[in-house]
Amino acid sequence: MPISRKFRTWAIVTAVIAVMVVSLGPSIIGPESIVGSKKLLTKATMIPLPVDGPESLDWDPQGEGPYVGVTDGRILKWRGADLSWVEFAYSTPHRGNCSRHKVEPACGRPLGLSFEKKTGDLYFCDGYLGVMKVGPNGGLAEKVVDEVEGQKVMFANQMDIDEEDDAIYFNDSSDTYHFGDVFFAFLCGEKTGRAIRYDKKTKQAKVIMDRLHFPNGLAISKDGSFVLSCEVPTQLVHRYWAKGPKAGTRDIFAKLPGYADNIRRTETGDFWVALHSKKTPFSRFSLMHPWIGKFFMKTLKMDLLIFLFEGGKPHAVAVKLCGKTGEVVEVLEDSEGENMKFISEVQERDGKLWFGSVFLPSVWVLDRP
Repeated sequence: MPISRKFRTWAIVTAVIAVMVVSLGPSIIGPESIVGSKKLLTKATMIPLPVDGPESLDWDPQGEGPYVGVTDGRILKWRGADLSWVEFAYSTPHRGNCSRHKVEPACGRPLGLSFEKKTGDLYFCDGYLGVMKVGPNGGLAEKVVDEVEGQKVMFANQMDIDEEDDAIYFNDSSDTYHFGDVFFAFLCGEKTGRAIRYDKKTKQAKVIMDRLHFPNGLAISKDGSFVLSCEVPTQLVHRYWAKGPKAGTRDIFAKLPGYADNIRRTETGDFWVALHSKKTPFSRFSLMHPWIGKFFMKTLKMDLLIFLFEGGKPHAVAVKLCGKTGEVVEVLEDSEGENMKFISEVQERDGKLWFGSVFLPSVWVLDRP
């Protein structure tokens, strides 16, 4: 069959599928169920923001916060119900065209946040600029690293700090796509993502894991012996041994029941992973082969693509992993998206769970039972 005719056939098939799924909805494309999950996220309290996308959260060494990175390139600080959100820092001085609802590359896009406790400095990954830093008083951030082993950092995502070794670990999700092309990085099938270690003393960076397909969340173990990196399309959590007899080697730490965003360590050494979505029939099909994913990127509008990936029903899932074995020990859901959806991070702090979202102008907090 000629290529042009083949393409037209696929386009017609795609259009028919689109009409069917929009008409019939989640009954045929809905997300898969997770056995043993608890439907508790409907009970979380929402804290609204004046801007979209508090993708990541952290608290300063004095316990104030949370601080969140948002769509318009700023980092905001929560001052409580009376004072609400105030501006703390921003990625670039180019603020003229920054939007509260749409990412503008010139404004930057703060993603994973991590405070260094001994200095009070806030480090963060910017999805366009690399790894950034701002002092305890906030203001304009400065660049820490934007190139590794002669290759530009294209899509710095989440990071964590080993304060004992003065090292920063972070993911570079793609060597081709920035944050604004996140779905291309997800669907293209290219294994160009990297996990990177940056030595703050020598100012040298090196790749510790490569050939990753869109690595997103990253966290260090409580004792600093290993680093975890969440590879989204495969639902795998890769482990790199940084210290000990296995130092320099890697293995698989966990398999997730969906597509991960950020991962955060708890005080006890376990990990919370926010799932952007559970597995759906459409996501499984799209990831069967890179050309299928690329075809959908070319033929479907982004809103429809997200609708299909979410199974026609945006939802929220938080997964807790045992810090020693990688076993899934708890799953919390809002399976219908009644209260929470599109979550990007889960932080456990002082008997509460805090949640961020890469899309919505909301943070949520849930008291632990």
